[in-house]
Amino acid sequence: MSVLSDVLDLVFRRSMKGPVSAFPDSRELPQLMEELLSSKGEITGLMTAKRILDGYAAMNDEAKREFFTVLADRLDINHAELGKSLDAFRIKPDRGTYDAFLKAAEPRRQELARRLNRVPGATPQLVDMRADLLRLVDPDSATFRIDCDFSHLFASWFNRGFLVLRRISWESPAHILEKIIRYEAVHAISSWDELRRRVEPEDRRCFAFFHPAMPDEPLIFVEVALTKGIARSIQSLLSDQRQPLPAHRADTAMFYSISNCQAGLAGISFGNSLIKQVVNDLTAELPGLSTFSTLSPIPLFCRWLQAQGLEPDRLSEGQLTAAAAHYLTAARRPDGHHYDPVARFHLGNGALVHAVNVGADLSRRGMKESAGVMTNYLYDLSRLEQNHESFANQRQVAAAPQVHGLAQSFQSVEVLRDA
Repeated sequence: MSVLSDVLDLVFRRSMKGPVSAFPDSRELPQLMEELLSSKGEITGLMTAKRILDGYAAMNDEAKREFFTVLADRLDINHAELGKSLDAFRIKPDRGTYDAFLKAAEPRRQELARRLNRVPGATPQLVDMRADLLRLVDPDSATFRIDCDFSHLFASWFNRGFLVLRRISWESPAHILEKIIRYEAVHAISSWDELRRRVEPEDRRCFAFFHPAMPDEPLIFVEVALTKGIARSIQSLLSDQRQPLPAHRADTAMFYSISNCQAGLAGISFGNSLIKQVVNDLTAELPGLSTFSTLSPIPLFCRWLQAQGLEPDRLSEGQLTAAAAHYLTAARRPDGHHYDPVARFHLGNGALVHAVNVGADLSRRGMKESAGVMTNYLYDLSRLEQNHESFANQRQVAAAPQVHGLAQSFQSVEVLRDA
């Protein structure tokens, strides 16, 4: 495949007669799209697809918005054809009418994306294209329905069967390590020395999912600390003064940072599969591990407190602990879903709220977002499926008895506000 890609790329470069600039006017873009969708020849189609991709890459934001408008207006579902095909299927529900209905129900821009993706190296370009869409287009506009098509295609292209788990170590290529530093979204990595402390010691692990079409781009990665017992603060895990623990002596794997790397893959779920695969790999490598826990941020806790009329710095440690326990087990958005995105992720994976830790993250970000509070989510392998079903179907939050007790002790908003 690498040789074929190189040959095709050489053919493209010679055929294109120089680099492609932005489209000269809005009339050429629909014409190129139609040429690609109607093309029967493989090389001709690939050249047209590459011209579209190269042209898009040269666009400024205003031109990209126009590009998305063309996708929305010119390559949408033909409602008349859809109605006719549905009527035909109802009258005679056979393979032919069903195929015709499926074809009519799919916007032509999905087929356009598939044909664009035939160009070697196009997948990351399409991922970046969706990132532009999310950045530039109003989510309430009609144009934003294009994102439904991107999400539909990416859910298939990036399903678990295509993903490759790789361990990131200090021996990993420098360009991969640079991206780990850049994409770390929970606890910033400020230097190469700090990165080394996270991936080189024998009691530290980092794992990432990659896709064969994007071999140099991590999709999501998780950082793991091997410990004795459940860690209660990020300061202790990341201290540059700590003494590494021999891996065989560890009984607990602490997942302390999970970072999604590609903005264009927002909403495509990798985390559940990543954690399960890492648990399986660690268990096989280190049979002495018996506990799998996180040390997780509570990113919207302070915002929620302030929405209740409470100032975090006016609460005592006990009040803050009780408020956090209540927040993690009972706080809901207007639509009924759990208020906290990190909680939704771990609870949806079947974890339970194990403990609330005040003073666990004293960084500027930790104090601003969660008043320094972090939580341990416990992945009890014997209860994952039960917890997941309860959360998904009844929105019940699994939590340790002490967390439920703390939540019940949470005083009324009025009492705390007047304190």
